[in-house]
Amino acid sequence: QVQLVESGGGVVQAGGSLRLSCAASGRISSIGLMGWYRQAPGKSRELAAVITPAGNTNYADSMKGRFTISRDNAKNTVSLQMNSLQPEDTAVYYCYAVAGGHYTYWGQGTQVTVSS
Repeated sequence: QVQLVESGGGVVQAGGSLRLSCAASGRISSIGLMGWYRQAPGKSRELAAVITPAGNTNYADSMKGRFTISRDNAKNTVSLQMNSLQPEDTAVYYCYAVAGGHYTYWGQGTQVTVSS
């Protein structure tokens, strides 16, 4: 089992920045991919960013150039730096981790609200 706890959500004005963090505990030695999904009201959950243990990253097109994902393997954390936030970035952001090759674990979600 892997437990994920997110922090760092909140309310910010358009153009502002937020940094989300996610701490993993439990069977952390088995964790591979980590990343962030988000779910806006009335919409499906969508991938925001993903990072491999080696630090290779991938982003959704709408987030490229604005969001930066990073991880600290020694501290078992993954972070998402979000800049130039827009109202359409308002969503619940979920941390996830793939462990044991195919088990996916989710955090409880953290709300990000961007006001215009």
